[in-house]
Amino acid sequence: MRAMTIRPILIHPDPRLKKVAAALDDVNDAVRALAGDMFETMYDAPGIGLAAPQVGVLERLIVLDCVKEEDAEPQPIAMINPEIIATSDETSVYEEGCLSIPDQFADVERPAEVTARWLDLDGNLQERDFDGLWATCVQHEIDHLNGKLFIDYLKPLRRQMITRKMQKLKKERTRE
Repeated sequence: MRAMTIRPILIHPDPRLKKVAAALDDVNDAVRALAGDMFETMYDAPGIGLAAPQVGVLERLIVLDCVKEEDAEPQPIAMINPEIIATSDETSVYEEGCLSIPDQFADVERPAEVTARWLDLDGNLQERDFDGLWATCVQHEIDHLNGKLFIDYLKPLRRQMITRKMQKLKKERTRE
């Protein structure tokens, strides 16, 4: 087995973060290797979710693990070509952040419960109901596959403010 690699995470505004990712035709070793790298990158960041476009790969693959308790067993899930097939009428508001928009957080309202369908790393079709933080995370990551960021839910002024902060951060990182 090859060693997993921590990949660089794209920082907004990067045009690749606004593109719609392509569906994966089949689940192969390259996809499994990418998922492994993405888990490694996500845990290292640290984050609870990561979409392939965030590491510069425009394919429909997300990884998530919303277990935050120190002693709890991790529950990593890799989703290939994920889709939301049902949402609750009830909504919830979570303070969201994003590894591509470091240190910026904002309340986003989304359906409180969702049903997602995806292929797992063995190519098997999976379907599961999610609620709470998991539901928010699944929706947030699938948004990435559709070129949408959590700040797109915010009022224009707040979104522009965050974008300017990210442009400044990118300039600072380039100088380092």
